[in-house]
Amino acid sequence: MSLSSGTQLGEAVLDRVTELASCSESPEHLTRRYLTPAYKDAAAKVKAWMEEAGMSAEIDAAGNVVGRYEGEQPGARALLIGSHIDTVRDAGWYDGNLGVIAAIECVGVLSRQGRRLPFAIEVFAFGNEEGSRFPTTLTGSRSVAGTFDPACLDAVDDEGVSVRDALVAFGGNPARAGDIGRSPEDVHAYVELHIEQGPVLEDRGLAVGTVTAINGASRFELRLSGMAGHAGTVPMALRRDALVGAALMISAIEEIGRGGDSVVATVGMIEALPGSINVVPGDVTFSLDVRAPDDGHRLAAVAAIKSRCRDIADQRGLELEIEQKHEASHSICSPWIMDQFDAAVARHDIKPFRLPSGAGHDAMSFSELCPIGMLFMRCGGGISHNPEENVTTEDTDVATRIFLDFIERFEPQD
Repeated sequence: MSLSSGTQLGEAVLDRVTELASCSESPEHLTRRYLTPAYKDAAAKVKAWMEEAGMSAEIDAAGNVVGRYEGEQPGARALLIGSHIDTVRDAGWYDGNLGVIAAIECVGVLSRQGRRLPFAIEVFAFGNEEGSRFPTTLTGSRSVAGTFDPACLDAVDDEGVSVRDALVAFGGNPARAGDIGRSPEDVHAYVELHIEQGPVLEDRGLAVGTVTAINGASRFELRLSGMAGHAGTVPMALRRDALVGAALMISAIEEIGRGGDSVVATVGMIEALPGSINVVPGDVTFSLDVRAPDDGHRLAAVAAIKSRCRDIADQRGLELEIEQKHEASHSICSPWIMDQFDAAVARHDIKPFRLPSGAGHDAMSFSELCPIGMLFMRCGGGISHNPEENVTTEDTDVATRIFLDFIERFEPQD
């Protein structure tokens, strides 16, 4: 790798991340949901950048942007590299986007040097990792990994538009979205560079870290029904207050989440009806998100939460419905890929450090297809999914250089 000193590569990555942030549904903040016009604009930019970096590029049937840089022999097995370009509402600039741009810049370095490796490189900008428009996630990466569920095409957004119809309007092909999966014979591994979205690396004073596993996740919607009544006339002892019941359940959820085994449990959304200051709430709906790097610990926590919530509902005369919305097993990063990331980190005079990912990533989609690995990069305050999301040019530069070093020295184990 021969690059000039300074932070040239990091500056190039951040310049393009900044340009990509202009592709938004709102001029006030970054929102780029799957298959929207803003997403289409971003996909077009990314495709052009892939071509500029020396790749052949296309937008596939599922709305992913795909670039291929051939190896020494055309048609060689590929190292897959990717992340996503869709965002949450009012997002930060770096979640997903930075990993896509850094991968393109790495290939650009190889192309400018006229270098071909013993394997091909395929770079992906995936869609619908976040699930911010439709009640489904990882649509793009699952299509490439061969685990696409055709049922997701029937999911609808808040305006009643289905994934199927949105994909047609975008220019994709829902009939072929399940037919573009790679086969194990064509792929060596999948790797991803991503901001940590947490505070561990910053706390350790490290720019990067090697990911060991991606937490499994269970998501639910809980619906409580009691009896609405006048706030002034219904005695406290006779109330069936759904909101008080929900509060007790949320307290129990936090207690169980704090019980150890690296489990985290979150209630992020709640709605109380009828929603009037002088009415005892009769109906409450709230979300539940439970994650852990070990599926056994996660499922045990889910079982404990369900049991406690049902007990509380019975004690307070409330009806409780629990509907599962999402289930994803944990994904283990391949030890030999972790070793190669650690070696690349050490070559840049940084102490190797390993940590799990509490957030989900496109890499999860590939765990059944091929070995996977991830490199985390420090982000300011561990803040993510927030306009305050921030990285430094220096960290971006060193993370991209380490990622390029890993690619250049990548040794397949198959």
